[in-house]
Amino acid sequence: MFETLNELRRLAAHAENRRTDTGIPRVAMVQGEIPEHQLAAVYDPMVNLILTGSKTMTVGERTLRYDPATYFVMSVDLPAVGSVHPADTGEPYLAVSLTLEPAIVANLLADLPKPAGGDLYSPGFSIAPVTDELLDAWVRMLRLMERPGDIPALAPAYEREILYRVLQGPQGWMLRDIAAPGTALSRIGVAIQWIRQNFTSPLRIETLAAMAALSVSAFHRHFKAVTALSPLQYQKRIRLLHARSLLIAGEGNATSVAFGVGYESATQFSREYSRYFGLPPSKDALQIVRNIHPSTA
Repeated sequence: MFETLNELRRLAAHAENRRTDTGIPRVAMVQGEIPEHQLAAVYDPMVNLILTGSKTMTVGERTLRYDPATYFVMSVDLPAVGSVHPADTGEPYLAVSLTLEPAIVANLLADLPKPAGGDLYSPGFSIAPVTDELLDAWVRMLRLMERPGDIPALAPAYEREILYRVLQGPQGWMLRDIAAPGTALSRIGVAIQWIRQNFTSPLRIETLAAMAALSVSAFHRHFKAVTALSPLQYQKRIRLLHARSLLIAGEGNATSVAFGVGYESATQFSREYSRYFGLPPSKDALQIVRNIHPSTA
């Protein structure tokens, strides 16, 4: 395993301190210190493998820390706050990720037996121990960066192998459930997509529950179990994260941005923003901009 990790580190060594394209569909890498505001985001469903250092992810009230001995699986779109840490020996944080495509997972599942699904009210994110087989599949995938002409023919096969190894692991049921219509996870996923696309609109729980084909009480329980947030908390996180991006980009002041993301009260927006990010909207955005462009301080 140690030699495999070293090869993966070599292959990903030119990653930057932001999401770095590999030329391989859905595969990205990142290295070094990452600005805090970039790690507070809505994360797409993914498999994330750390090669050096460690990462902490907080979703709702739940915090997970993982390192090269484990990998992270997120099966639904989730607003989260992350932080990355270098290795104890000083090497910078280094990781690779594969964004999940439900259609590809479903195609793979068609060729596999159908075991039992996950437990009722299970979360949509977790960590699992890394295996030699999973690392070997990742090596084959990342070697394609050195042979880009092979990507169209071989990347789909290596992606299937990575997904297959995750499916074999303790969190494999999450991949099965996002690709299987009718599961609680896939039903909640429909509601999550609606909230993401309509986050400025009023939230009507009865409508979302009907989308998920669940009773209101069951919808609440499943949603909180999957996302670690209530539907209203989920919508607020989406609004606040979007508002922060607008403020950093200079697209309005705190009041105009508050109304633009769906708040009816600028005071309430400022209060919830300060609670989530630790500073009032304008001060937080100014601090981030100064960190990005020190010469403007």
